[in-house]
Amino acid sequence: MKNETAREEDETETETLRQDSARRRRRRRRRSINASLAKLKLKPSIKSRCSCLLPCFPRSSPGSFPPATGMATLRVPDVVPSPSDDCERLRKAFEGWGTDEKAVIWVLGHRNASQRRLIMETYQQLYNKSLIDSLNSELSGDFRKAVISWTYDPPERDARLAKEALQTRRKGINHLLPIVEIACATSPHHLIAVRQAYCSLYHWSLEEDILSAISLPFRKILVGLVSSFRYDKEVVDMDVANSEAALLREAIERKQLDQDSVLWVLGTRNIFQLRATFHCYKQNYGSPIDQDIKNCGKGDLESLLGVVIRCLDCPERHFAEVVRNSTLGLGTDEDSLTRAIITRAENDMMKVRGEYNNMYQSSLDNAVIGDTSGDYKDFLLTLLGAKL
Repeated sequence: MKNETAREEDETETETLRQDSARRRRRRRRRSINASLAKLKLKPSIKSRCSCLLPCFPRSSPGSFPPATGMATLRVPDVVPSPSDDCERLRKAFEGWGTDEKAVIWVLGHRNASQRRLIMETYQQLYNKSLIDSLNSELSGDFRKAVISWTYDPPERDARLAKEALQTRRKGINHLLPIVEIACATSPHHLIAVRQAYCSLYHWSLEEDILSAISLPFRKILVGLVSSFRYDKEVVDMDVANSEAALLREAIERKQLDQDSVLWVLGTRNIFQLRATFHCYKQNYGSPIDQDIKNCGKGDLESLLGVVIRCLDCPERHFAEVVRNSTLGLGTDEDSLTRAIITRAENDMMKVRGEYNNMYQSSLDNAVIGDTSGDYKDFLLTLLGAKL
């Protein structure tokens, strides 16, 4: 009995020491981050351009996403029905002559990624049928595309978006934006999960398909971006930031934007290091790097690299622009609008909404209301947190 008591005391003491050590490591890391930020000499004008110089980069593990709190707009009820109850409600929504679209929105529009995954698995077990197949046969139009894309597990969804992008033969770079977003506006772990899902779905790697479908110089840029695995901790070396800002400046002045050194910096450095480099560039040369790239010319290369910079530097600014461009003018680009909302609703859509308001002095929600209708509109607004 005494031996057991002594052993328990030893285990308790060991656990206490381990926790103390972990706390000390966290404190040292915070001090390192604060020291790096102090070197940046951040000014209010920087934060007004991007409301989160460093924290906007998501750090999610493969196949898992943060709960619907914080910067997400997705609303998950406090008490979530069981997957079997949700499946039963969906099954009833599909029965009869018509479909109860409101029930579909209520269930799937208020469940996070892990909950949707369980619903899909349970639906298959209960009814021996794919939920995706049922949605495909019961829904229609942009509403169907949005719900199905949302229902997929996020890595599979993004793999499918990348495949669609590579199959598009349109001119310009807009069809390449999903690939840039996956590579530059998500975590390194999520990128790996997307590449794995792509191989499972299509039996080719994403890199191989880019090589076969995209011409130079875009092929070189995209392969470099999707092949990278960035370090995802908050580590910044200001000497490196200054030297690489000078390297980028030299390439821009020579209009050699696709040279290997530029692509190496953009494709390998961790996101915090890159943001420090972009800040040093503006501080040392007087203008933002994306503006100087734009001034190099009006070609597709300059446009693509500008998107890469924005996705790395401030993803919410990029997605605010995607929403704006998709709703501007006479027509609506439903595919781009859907992609922006479904990929950020569980992530940082609150930041996207705030950035949209700062950039355009108008409401993102009102833009959606003005350019969509019916069940499609209701579904997007549900993902934006509206109480319908």
